[in-house]
Amino acid sequence: MRILSRSHAWPILGPAQIRQLEPALQALSPTPLMQSAGLACAQLALAVAPHAQRIWVAAGPGNNGGDGLEAALHLHQWGKDVVVSLAASERSPADAQAALQRAQQAGVCIRSGVPTEWLRAMAAQDLCVDALLGIGATRPLSADLRACVQAMQICAAPVLAIDVPTGLNPQSGQWLDGDSGGSLCVQAHHTLSLISVQAGLLMGHGRDASGQIWLEDLGYRPSQHHLAPLAWLNAPYASAPKTHASHKGSHGDVAVVGGEGLATHGMGMSGAAILAATAALHAGAGRVMLSLLSGPASDSVPPDVMQREFNRLELEKLHVVCGCGGGTAVQAVLLEVLQRSAQLVLDADGLNAVAQDRPLQNALRQRANLQGASLTTVLTPHPLEAARLLDCNTAQVQNDRLKAAQELAERFQCSVILKGSGTVIAAPGHAPRINTSGNGRLATGGTGDVLAGLVGARMAQGLSAFGAACAAVAQHGQVADDWPQEKALTANRLARRLA
Repeated sequence: MRILSRSHAWPILGPAQIRQLEPALQALSPTPLMQSAGLACAQLALAVAPHAQRIWVAAGPGNNGGDGLEAALHLHQWGKDVVVSLAASERSPADAQAALQRAQQAGVCIRSGVPTEWLRAMAAQDLCVDALLGIGATRPLSADLRACVQAMQICAAPVLAIDVPTGLNPQSGQWLDGDSGGSLCVQAHHTLSLISVQAGLLMGHGRDASGQIWLEDLGYRPSQHHLAPLAWLNAPYASAPKTHASHKGSHGDVAVVGGEGLATHGMGMSGAAILAATAALHAGAGRVMLSLLSGPASDSVPPDVMQREFNRLELEKLHVVCGCGGGTAVQAVLLEVLQRSAQLVLDADGLNAVAQDRPLQNALRQRANLQGASLTTVLTPHPLEAARLLDCNTAQVQNDRLKAAQELAERFQCSVILKGSGTVIAAPGHAPRINTSGNGRLATGGTGDVLAGLVGARMAQGLSAFGAACAAVAQHGQVADDWPQEKALTANRLARRLA
């Protein structure tokens, strides 16, 4: 058992894949998998709550509840005061029924319903174990499950969830009860993933609801069990020093095209393009050029950044970042950018322009035919921009972020960064990556422009589109994670911290 670490490249499997694996894993072990899972849960319970006297296990009717019953058996035998609330069902799986019989024979106290008075006596040193719903949960909670969730929310003791906190969709990280589900979800302090971590723990609301994620693989070895994963955890960014014999031409030229002027709509957006250029500069691009669609040069541009008129850019030789603060002005240059740019990061208003213009969509697809867009092009949408490109709504994107990112990648034959909680990086021919660095401090204006400039710099330094996307997203989030708590994080400060 281990803490799930960003430095550990672990495959992410779905419920069907885990069920496919279980017979093979069982064949390797003389102990039933449910008993092994229950023992692991009990051991983790002692590790995270070593002074607990009272432990409440809320057990559902399926295999997740069976894991909880097996854990309760061990904790009872180890001298803990354990009470199980069991949501029984005549259709419980055979393994769960066997776990119930074992717990009963061991003398574990098993009740129906919430033991309200007993819970009131629990203290912060005690523990609740959420074993209500497992990895197949897709429907809103029943009344008895809601009662258990609400009891955990008001209990003084912390919560250890098995597989996934109840109320959270294990695949999407969204609430099972829709928009109101936040009030009907277990907020776990620890979550124990069995065999493989579920995607929903790493995306959406899952990152807040899951607490510290632990992994017990139960014998699963990716190198031995050849099973294509839904996704992989994104690896941390590892910087490489510039060689002594290098020069500015060794690290590529980035051109940032964007920044609509104040006169167009009464709101100047040149700052977005300047942020992207600043990020590319501090991330180590050899030279950075800025072409502001607002026209006149800006005094706020860093002196290290060269300003160029758009018609003076040799796009065929450049790594172009287009769209940051581009407004409607970007439409006038976007077709040329799509047709001529050697490598391209398309962000913000560049994406919006493509979403509403079929000729631009065709030009984006043609990049794949002409020069392999999956190797030369990165799209960086947030969920609303992704929805516009896919002609759907934001909820549909958020309900299956892996699918949405992969569909965008296939549709436009590009690498795609679907931003948000648990950013997804996808590309044709690659299993998606889910990034777990970063935090809510990135939810401020301009940080997306910084990411676009950072991707451009990594491409200029020789990484493929997909490799640059993975590296930039990991680094972007890590800078936010390392940011001093006492200092406000702004996009400008973020851009200047890159290296």
